[in-house]
Amino acid sequence: MNIIDELKWRGAINQTSDEEGLRELTDKKSIGLYCGIDPTGDSMHIGHLIPFMILKRFQLAGHKPVIVIGGATGSIGDPSGKKSERVLQTMDQVHHNQEALRGQMVKLFGEDQFRLVNNYDWLSKLSLLDFLRDYGKLFNVKTMLNKEVVASRLEVGISFTEFTYQILQSIDYLTLYREQDVQLQIGGGDQWGNITAGLDLIRRVEGPETPVFALTIPLLLKADGTKFGKSEGGNVWLDPEKTTPYEFYQFWLNQDDNDVVKFLEYFTFLDEDEINDLAEQVKKEPWKRAAQRRLAEEVTKFVHGDAALKQAEKITQALFSGDVKELSADEIEQGFKAFPSVETTGATQNIVDFLADSGIEKSRRQAREDVTNGAITINGDKQTSVDADVDPKAMFDGKFVIVRRGKKRYFLARVSD
Repeated sequence: MNIIDELKWRGAINQTSDEEGLRELTDKKSIGLYCGIDPTGDSMHIGHLIPFMILKRFQLAGHKPVIVIGGATGSIGDPSGKKSERVLQTMDQVHHNQEALRGQMVKLFGEDQFRLVNNYDWLSKLSLLDFLRDYGKLFNVKTMLNKEVVASRLEVGISFTEFTYQILQSIDYLTLYREQDVQLQIGGGDQWGNITAGLDLIRRVEGPETPVFALTIPLLLKADGTKFGKSEGGNVWLDPEKTTPYEFYQFWLNQDDNDVVKFLEYFTFLDEDEINDLAEQVKKEPWKRAAQRRLAEEVTKFVHGDAALKQAEKITQALFSGDVKELSADEIEQGFKAFPSVETTGATQNIVDFLADSGIEKSRRQAREDVTNGAITINGDKQTSVDADVDPKAMFDGKFVIVRRGKKRYFLARVSD
């Protein structure tokens, strides 16, 4: 199947400059294509993942991905999708973010399996006079104003700096066409104006029949009409220090039945037959959540690797069953991040005193009652004697005590030094 046809059945194409021409080109040869990311932060989140999934699909189809880190454009700001100017960053911060993003790209695309370039390398060499003479004269202000990305900002105002962003991005495309044989730029739907400006520049400079193309991806909405990409706690990051692999896995595992098939199409490399089978299971046996489990497995493995996936599944199973004894201290840190947390000393205490002094129980009377009724589990073991002791240093490297009250109410007691 041609890559364009695959993207179409996955619902992953919003606009193309010449769909048939792009299909013919990708049938004939392996092409270079690129997607850019501005280093405004030191991690991508799952919203960024959408266009990079498309880049990965092209890579798997035998094409050559190029990723542009916007070291130059990221330092001045992109007007798309925002109502105000971006806060400018120092070049030191841009460099730090660039290196962090590079590491994430290697995980997604493989070492030496893609080209990573920084537009600072060529844009920083342009003098103001060169910029105006060689490029500025090729852009019509009326056309630039009519681009949706600019027009949407005119009422509230846009600086000259951000107004020129589309020229800089166009220079990127021209440079990559000349030096990296790139013939396709992909991006989100809000990038259409910037990308087509690049097509116009290339054809003015290289000739009107130059075979270059644009492809944008639809805005991904959930079934309730809200924008995809965030959890209740905010962004879901690809950096495991910001969003742990367990939290990442749980995000996908908890997707709504009305969304899961679409997300399987967008975020996994499963084929059409397998996704259709999972869609049938959603209809016939939704309580089994087979589609959600497969989605969580595939995306977590793609972003974090097999070991992190197995760890996330291990934590999930332990929390479901209550058998937490085999968890490591690191796994507990991941899995219990969202549960109530209390502090305790490292001293051994009577279980009633431990529960009351740590604040897990409101009173010693309530603690005695819950222990006697078998409602308290300490580190995976049910406790029924009010004479039992709790040794905070006994397990999990002496860092934690896990308390379960009832069937589902967990508490994480952190042991202070």
